[in-house]
Amino acid sequence: MVSSPHEAMHRIFQHDPGVFTRAVRALGIPFDGPISATPLCTDLTENRPLERRVDTLLNIETKRGTFLLAVEAQGKKVPDEQRNWAYYLAHLHAKYEMPAVLLVVCDNRNTAAWASETVDFGPPEWPSLTLRPLVLGPADVPVIDDPVQARRDIPLTVLSAVLHRREPQADAILKVLVDALKGLEARDPDTATIFVELTSQGLGESPAAKTWRALMTDLSFFTSPISEEIREEGRAKGKAEYILLLLDGREVPVSAADRDRITSCHDLDTLNLWFTRAITATSAAEVFAEE
Repeated sequence: MVSSPHEAMHRIFQHDPGVFTRAVRALGIPFDGPISATPLCTDLTENRPLERRVDTLLNIETKRGTFLLAVEAQGKKVPDEQRNWAYYLAHLHAKYEMPAVLLVVCDNRNTAAWASETVDFGPPEWPSLTLRPLVLGPADVPVIDDPVQARRDIPLTVLSAVLHRREPQADAILKVLVDALKGLEARDPDTATIFVELTSQGLGESPAAKTWRALMTDLSFFTSPISEEIREEGRAKGKAEYILLLLDGREVPVSAADRDRITSCHDLDTLNLWFTRAITATSAAEVFAEE
């Protein structure tokens, strides 16, 4: 199953293809900024029962010319994946008759090191094809924790947050990102919402996701699904606390399991029902009684 971080790691390039240029310049690779970028079909399947798809495929036009950018999000080492990448590049070159660059985005340092390997295909006496992907991993994308830099380049800050989400610097990145998004919302609320969603998706179930959810409570201007979900969770948490305070105040015995059942419930209708029962209940069983 495709994970949320996997989707975010390549979708960010769909929303701002220029983040590719800005990210790889830090590696000393002088790509020109795109004049235009056109999404292309990601299906690389031939007329046979074998399906191959690249995650994101963009036709990038710069002042020096045009090239294809194939973006692959890679969360772990996969046997024979480099053989698939070599196929992608050869197929794209033959199909579109233009040069292609493979960008592999990794949120794991070991995976990034593996993906960066140069791989030769062919007999050792004379390899006929060499694979040399461009890789962006936690070691390649800087930690953006400066508010000015974050406001200047929100897409790159989102990518920084996603790739460093398992590292101690993640919280600092998210704090400056929230401030930058507040400023963007005043100018372009739709774009701000897109980057909120990409960040939430890219953080997945990492510890940094909890920090992000806490920070998101300050972003009351967003009406995106993730922000609505966070506010709903906040209301549910408050209602659960009221139920426990009421039961404790009335000296109704509540076991650890019952407390956990109340605090882990996120359905407001159920919590409202339990709260009403807690007003008169003499035991936790009466609170949870079936209709």
